[in-house]
Amino acid sequence: MYRIVIADDHGLYRRGLRLALSAGIPNIEIFEAACFDAVVSLLADQAPIHLAILDLNMPGLFNQQVLADVLSTYPDTRFAIVSGNDSRSEILTALSIGLHGYIVKSQKDEEVVLAVSEILSGRIYVPALLSRTSAGQGLHAPPPERASTQPRTGTGSLSKLTLRQRDVLKLMAEGYSNKEIARHLDIAEATTKIHAAAIMRELGVRNRTEAALVLQNWLSKNAS
Repeated sequence: MYRIVIADDHGLYRRGLRLALSAGIPNIEIFEAACFDAVVSLLADQAPIHLAILDLNMPGLFNQQVLADVLSTYPDTRFAIVSGNDSRSEILTALSIGLHGYIVKSQKDEEVVLAVSEILSGRIYVPALLSRTSAGQGLHAPPPERASTQPRTGTGSLSKLTLRQRDVLKLMAEGYSNKEIARHLDIAEATTKIHAAAIMRELGVRNRTEAALVLQNWLSKNAS
């Protein structure tokens, strides 16, 4: 049996997609989520999840880097984007960060069922419209950005953190555990772990102690 998460803040779309998949794919169990925190909770609590279908614009999905962190945290789960945006650049960007498919909301039910079946079978799915718009151009995702070889521990790195990540960093620096941070911020503990990983990557540090030092240095510079 396949276990699938449908994540979209529009309940009507979630229910419609659930009905289409239930009718078109035998032996599936479907969970619904209205925000990204709920998705992460399901990934942690209902394992194994074979496929998570995510609306790129749903609440809590801050940016594509956060999504990349989730992909690396749950390597046994396949991930697909569902979106009203059918632009070629948006689709290729999604594929370039490691997503396993891109579904456009305007596609017919049978096309969506085919897409999900393809992804579950281990293949990468792109809508036919992309093949049409890219005819003669080649189908290539943009190359990933090269990671900087310079340590990233300055204030510029801190400025790139989201507001939620800054909240998590502050509590990390105060010695709170992931469970305590999750309780304090009213988010899932698994979400806290993803934020912590993103913070350490952005700051170029190896552990929470180094992250706390970066914050303390930044606060000292700005207080002087």
